[in-house]
Amino acid sequence: MITWLSLISTLNAEESPFTIKSEGMILNVEKVIDGLGVPWGMTFLSSNELLITERSGSVFLYNIEASKKITIENPPKVLHDGQGGLLDVAVSPDYKKNGWIYFTYVKEDVGEGVTVLARAKLKKNKFIEWSDLLLSKSRTNTSYHFGSRIAFDNNGHVFFGIGDRGVRPNAQNLMNHAGSILRLNLDGSIPKDNPFIKNKSSLPEIWSYGHRNPQGLSYDFNNKCLWEIEHGPRGGDEINRIEPTVNYGWPDISYGKEYWGPFAVGEGTHRDDIAQPVKVYIPSIAPGSLMIYSGDAFPDWNGNLFSGALKLRHINRIVLNNEGKAIKEERLLKSLNERIRALVQSPQGWIYFSTDSGKIYRILPENKK
Repeated sequence: MITWLSLISTLNAEESPFTIKSEGMILNVEKVIDGLGVPWGMTFLSSNELLITERSGSVFLYNIEASKKITIENPPKVLHDGQGGLLDVAVSPDYKKNGWIYFTYVKEDVGEGVTVLARAKLKKNKFIEWSDLLLSKSRTNTSYHFGSRIAFDNNGHVFFGIGDRGVRPNAQNLMNHAGSILRLNLDGSIPKDNPFIKNKSSLPEIWSYGHRNPQGLSYDFNNKCLWEIEHGPRGGDEINRIEPTVNYGWPDISYGKEYWGPFAVGEGTHRDDIAQPVKVYIPSIAPGSLMIYSGDAFPDWNGNLFSGALKLRHINRIVLNNEGKAIKEERLLKSLNERIRALVQSPQGWIYFSTDSGKIYRILPENKK
């Protein structure tokens, strides 16, 4: 049955391929694949192989050149409920040597959902050596605010974020993992220099806290810093530059309003012991991902942050100055009218993005095919 909403979406959608403009550049946008569920995470295994997670729990390997999709066997058993399910996927920085692929997903624990960091290897279209590295202490009876994106630095660490799990005080409670960014060694052990490791009133995996629902995480290798984007409530989405031990405020301060009325959340927007965001979105764009561009295909975009927007349905490009301050933004692909979920940079420097309607597109220079 065709509803008015689906008809409007169809009329507003661009036909692939098509072109867009960005500050004098003409860019090609091509549909790579459709007919998926909700493709939540993507990572490149090679220049031609894209590994895709669906929130429902399936994993696919897509050969771009051959347009061939292969279902991967032996994925984890996920709790697919509300915002939960199989979430992010990312290859180890030494993937070509060790073959490790990292995942975040939601697992049932005593009848409730928790965010898990795991890793596995891929052999003949089947996962082997699956290992849950951290079953986080984030269990609640809600079905939302699980996080959770993955990022690596160049010093043997993996970061991932967890939302407050619908229980606001969790984000200020260092005795649970909810509302935090966590840092582990690549084997899942706790780094000896983690900031709270000697603090008996906090969990040693925590790197930063006071986060509502971080759904974007990206490491800037040039400037050696970690960037995060998170959902605010009604307004107040934030981009933060993440530093160890720092409190990012939720729910004590926020730029957002309560869902039930035009009232501020917490004490206001500032407090001396709480970090300010680099950028705030009012109204909310509902960010689904974060990527810092570092390729050769679009040299003018190097060092820019990109986020997929779920509510306002575009790709948000943020320009940073040398001090890491947001000085400009651009909203791309609004006419596509799609909830944009995941972003990943290909080995060629092209930008691939997924939509909640089950499609994956790519952006490439005008003269490339």
